[in-house]
Amino acid sequence: MRLRAAPLRPRLTAAATALALAGLTAAALTACDSPSPHDTASTSRKPSARPSPSPSPTPVWNTAPRSVAAVGDSITRGFDACGILADCPEVSWATGSDATVNSVALRLLGPAGVGTRSWNHAVSGADAADLPDQMAEAAARRPDLVTVMVGANDACADTVDRMTPVHAFRTSVEQSMKVLRTTAPKTQVYVSSVPDLKRLWETGRDDPLGRGIWELGICATMLGDAGNDGPAAQQRRETVHQRVVAYNAVLKDVCAEDERCRWDDGEVFGFRFGKQQLSRWDWFHPSRDGQRRLAEIAYRNITAPDA
Repeated sequence: MRLRAAPLRPRLTAAATALALAGLTAAALTACDSPSPHDTASTSRKPSARPSPSPSPTPVWNTAPRSVAAVGDSITRGFDACGILADCPEVSWATGSDATVNSVALRLLGPAGVGTRSWNHAVSGADAADLPDQMAEAAARRPDLVTVMVGANDACADTVDRMTPVHAFRTSVEQSMKVLRTTAPKTQVYVSSVPDLKRLWETGRDDPLGRGIWELGICATMLGDAGNDGPAAQQRRETVHQRVVAYNAVLKDVCAEDERCRWDDGEVFGFRFGKQQLSRWDWFHPSRDGQRRLAEIAYRNITAPDA
C-alpha cells in the first residue's frame, strides 16, 4: 500500500515573518560586532597620538639684522656734530662707530661689524629726488636693513614756493622703494620721520649765535628772519610745518605698503630736541647727544617684536 505524503506546514503570518527576520538580523549584527578571539589588532590597538602642531611661520621682520646700509641727508652724515660745516659719519645715528652715540649699526653688529657690514650712502644736502640713486647703491650691497631719513632739505628751501611738492616727494620715495625691491627684495627698511623744523626754530631762536648762523642761509624757509613774529613770518613757518607733516604722511603711507618696512610712528618728529641735542655750530643739525637720541629711537623700533 502506498504511503500518503505528509501534509504541508501552514505558512507563517506576515508578523511572524517580520519577527523572525528581525531576530536573525540582530544575531548577525551581534556576531559581526563581537571581536574574534584571533583578532589581536582590535583588542590591543591604542588610541592614535594627537597630530603634531604645525610649526609657527617665520616672521617677516627680523629683529636682529646682520648688515646695515643708510640713505638720506646731512643728519645721517653727522654734519656739524664734530666740527663746523663738515660731515662726521662716525657719529651717525645709523652707521656710526662712536661709542657715545651707540648707533644702530654698533648696537646690532658690534664694533667689528660696523667696519665691515655697515655702509653710509647718505649725502649732505640731499633731498627726496636723490633717494632712488642712493637706494640703488645701498641695494647693491644687499644689506639686511636699510635706514631712511629724508625730507628736511625738501622743506628747507630758499623760499616757500621752492619747497618740494608733496606729489613729487611721494614719487621719489615710491621710486626708491621700487629700486630696492628690484635688487634686494628681502631687505628690511626702517623709515624715520622728518624732524619738526618748527621745534628747532623755537629752541634756537633766542640764541644770538644761532640766529647769526641761521642768517647765513640755513633752512631759510623756517629759520630765516628768526626773530620776526609778524603775521607773514608766522604764516611762512606754519606753511613749512604743514609741509613737513605732509611729507611724514607720505613716508608712513609708502612704508605701510611694504611688508618689510617699519615706520617710526612719528617719534623723531615728536621728539623735543633741546639745546643739548643740537649742534653748537648751527643750532639745527643734531649734536652727538642728538644723534644718540635718534639711534635710541631707531633701535627700539627695529628690535621691537611688533611694529
